[in-house]
Amino acid sequence: MNRNIERIHGRLAGTGVSYRAHLKTAKSVEVGRRQMLTPTGPAMVSTLKEAERFADAGVTDITYGVGIAPQKLDEVLALRARGVDLSVILDNVAQAEAVAAASSPGMRIPALIEIDCDGHRSGVKPDDAALLLAIAGALEPAAELRGVLTHGGESYVARGRAALEAAAEGERRAVVTAAGTLRAAGHACPVVSVGSTPTFMSATGFDGLTEFRAGVCVFFDLFQAGVGVCNVDDIALSVLATVIGHQHDKGWIITDAGWMAMSRDRGTAAQSVDQGYGVVCQLDGTPYDNLIVVGANQEHGIVAARAGSGASIPDLPVGARLRVLPNHACSTAAQYDRYEVLRDGAVAEKWPRFSGW
Repeated sequence: MNRNIERIHGRLAGTGVSYRAHLKTAKSVEVGRRQMLTPTGPAMVSTLKEAERFADAGVTDITYGVGIAPQKLDEVLALRARGVDLSVILDNVAQAEAVAAASSPGMRIPALIEIDCDGHRSGVKPDDAALLLAIAGALEPAAELRGVLTHGGESYVARGRAALEAAAEGERRAVVTAAGTLRAAGHACPVVSVGSTPTFMSATGFDGLTEFRAGVCVFFDLFQAGVGVCNVDDIALSVLATVIGHQHDKGWIITDAGWMAMSRDRGTAAQSVDQGYGVVCQLDGTPYDNLIVVGANQEHGIVAARAGSGASIPDLPVGARLRVLPNHACSTAAQYDRYEVLRDGAVAEKWPRFSGW
């Protein structure tokens, strides 16, 4: 994890672009303190529960990275009243009107307009000047237009260095275009923000950007390794499991770590290498040859050799411990209330994590 964080911070060194740590993956104050550039931020969260918990820990520069629902604006105002510079994101006039209505002369809520850079999810098309200006007009002067923001979600299906670099450039170009439209109409647009782990690790140009956001790169996972932005030995998160039985005629090892322990995320199934429910490793984190969790019930994991690999099954008796690397760090970590921090193969600390909205 520390090595990954050093890589993150080094990625933007000398570019003039700030790193806004996305804390949604870790949901841990101890991890967040290491991940952020300073004790107060910049940070991004995916829930207002995260905003509250990190605010309690002294983080004051926070972006709430999910389109704002009007019913949540009271929570936003309460956090801002505590001295937290919490900004929201939106992509339609109705949201902008709600933010403006909730604002007051002494408490203008800052908002970023979400830009759709690739058709992946939500946001305003970067060339839709009419909608951009309508949203800006609905926000101001009651609320504050903080800038524009996008997420290059389609980069998760990009394959190869050229495709990843193209996704990053498309992401950059989209927000720079939108910012230019707003500025030409007289609107301040101080923040021009992009972010996804694949584009963060692949971008070659930063012109016009003020910040890059990324989160899962603090841990990485098998999906990111399949995209090609990390190696398996960069993955900092694993689930400790115990062998509880065998089905020798099927070539199965049964563990106590099923889909409740690993999550049901099967994102690697659509990649060139299907990692099942996770890659099985020795206690020191060294992967066994082609050994994966091929199936899972709620509390049972089925470990076997990858189909067609011809790999032999290690002799793991009942009670043996092993580690499983996750497909998706966010969804696997969400099953737990703490991280057991390993140093030199032993648990040195236990860091609390939280969940909820």
